Amino acid sequence: MISATEVRKGLIIKVDGELYSVSDFQHVTPGKGRACMQVAMKSLKQGNVVNKRFRSMDKIEDVFLETKEMEYLYQDGEHYCFMDNESFEQILLSNEVVGDAIQFIPLNMAIDVSFLEGNPVSISLPASVILKITETDPGVKGNSVTNVFKPATLETGLVVKVPLFINNEETIKVDTRTGEFLGRA
Repeated sequence: MISATEVRKGLIIKVDGELYSVSDFQHVTPGKGRACMQVAMKSLKQGNVVNKRFRSMDKIEDVFLETKEMEYLYQDGEHYCFMDNESFEQILLSNEVVGDAIQFIPLNMAIDVSFLEGNPVSISLPASVILKITETDPGVKGNSVTNVFKPATLETGLVVKVPLFINNEETIKVDTRTGEFLGRA
């Protein structure tokens, strides 16, 4: 158990029997009354963001998660097969655990999978990934203006807006938080 004032971004906590990842926090001191912690938490089960206030004296249950680096191998229906890079054990992760993050994970990419009591609960993506373009309109000589964009389909099926001068089969860097084009890789 930790004090509400010890809450930090990225911490996994248990509130009302459900696991949350702290996405933002703020210490609020109103003119009248007692100080409190305003915490924005993302549910690991449902994916929604909840805002909650904790009094400074409240105790919050923090949770220790084991993290393993795993490699994405293939999709099997609504499950995704990942392999532990140390033991070579393969596990199937459900769509609930992986969610929309699968759009940023090409085959054979290593990512961190968090486990609670041996059960996978979430995955962590890097800030940006390098993906290959599989389909886009061809670039034309002279299209070097960067503020005009066209859609491009990437190897994972994700569609992003890229500048006109980008062609098929090029590799680009994509921000995993916003899904935006960052540049050529």
